[in-house]
Amino acid sequence: MDPVKPVPESRAADPLTEYVQRVNRRVRAFDRRRPLVWDLHLTGFWVLAALIDASGGWRNVAHDPDVPVGLVVALSLALSVPLLRRRSHPRTALLVTLPAALVNAWTGAALQAALLQLLLVHHIALRLPLRDLSWAVVLVTAPTCLTVARYGDGAGSWSQQLGSQLLSIGVAALIGITVRARRGHTEALEDRARRLERERDQQVRLAAATERARIAREMHDIIGHNLSVITGLADGGRYAAAKSPDRATQALDAIGTTSRQALGELRRLLDVLRDDDQDGTRTAELTPQPALTDLAHLLDGVRRAGLPVRTTVRGEAALPEGRQLTLYRVIQEALTNTLKHAGPDATAHIELSYEAGGAVTLTVTDTGRASPLPSPAPSDGRGLPGMRERTSLYGGTLEAGPRPAPERGWRVRLHLPEESPQ
Repeated sequence: MDPVKPVPESRAADPLTEYVQRVNRRVRAFDRRRPLVWDLHLTGFWVLAALIDASGGWRNVAHDPDVPVGLVVALSLALSVPLLRRRSHPRTALLVTLPAALVNAWTGAALQAALLQLLLVHHIALRLPLRDLSWAVVLVTAPTCLTVARYGDGAGSWSQQLGSQLLSIGVAALIGITVRARRGHTEALEDRARRLERERDQQVRLAAATERARIAREMHDIIGHNLSVITGLADGGRYAAAKSPDRATQALDAIGTTSRQALGELRRLLDVLRDDDQDGTRTAELTPQPALTDLAHLLDGVRRAGLPVRTTVRGEAALPEGRQLTLYRVIQEALTNTLKHAGPDATAHIELSYEAGGAVTLTVTDTGRASPLPSPAPSDGRGLPGMRERTSLYGGTLEAGPRPAPERGWRVRLHLPEESPQ
């Protein structure tokens, strides 16, 4: 792939275009804050233009130059002052100007201020339902029809006058409709951008919550299991200290090894949360998650803590890493609970049955008490819920409870169905 080339300065945005857009944004922002100021300025401009025409220029195109000047001034004001309400009430403003437009046509003054009705047509097309545009066309066309009917050929032919008027109305309405469509499109894009931003923020929060739950679950599995092993080793070492100092020394060595292992796993987990280094790389030691191949090491630690464990495996394992991690963590949590609650002289049995298509059944039983004992510290509730969460990720089921009488102890049974085809 060719490297991305920098955009030449000549292709950069035109400074004049940027300046015009910046000024336009400022004007629009000011207009939104103080709409009356802009309306007064624009209306004042058109009133002044109408009065200048009424000072004498209107006679150059009038059908009757003898119309009284006072009437001309009044008509000029009546056709221009209603523009003050062109944005808020364009329909009312057009109705207000209609009598003046009809008088202007009847008297033959032919004031240019009558063209300001086109501005009202533009705002009707821009702001009101399009059905209002039809009667607006009729109202604006009526004075033209009156002029042609009263002054005949002196006002031009019907086709010429009406064609010119309808063309002007069409241009004004088309501009209004175009601006309206553009505004609607812009608002739709802005609304979509806001919705996408909200969805992005929600996805970020969901991802963060999921990651926090995953880290909490991993920390619970790591710390809970290793502390249970350490507690078992410490209890055994205390009893062995008086009778067999060598056994006590072995227990202390095992406690040190287990503690260092737990610290190492916890450090690798927390290093993932560190910020990037200055060179943009992470220094965390990214080791693979435990799998079923690490099960022997886990069982050795449990046995050193005083819990005899035997295993039975049926079939051949051919599972992806995610499923192996789920089985490993469920076994770890089940044995941790056994160490905590099963009591002395308990034993554990792990049975793994691999089936065709990736299905697997895991059963962990112990011969301890019939139900878990409450732990001295308040429980965070992450044991069984954590196992069920892991199982549900693969559409599996998990059952945990006392073994049926007359057997003693506790049983955890997990079943993962066949992997769905991709």
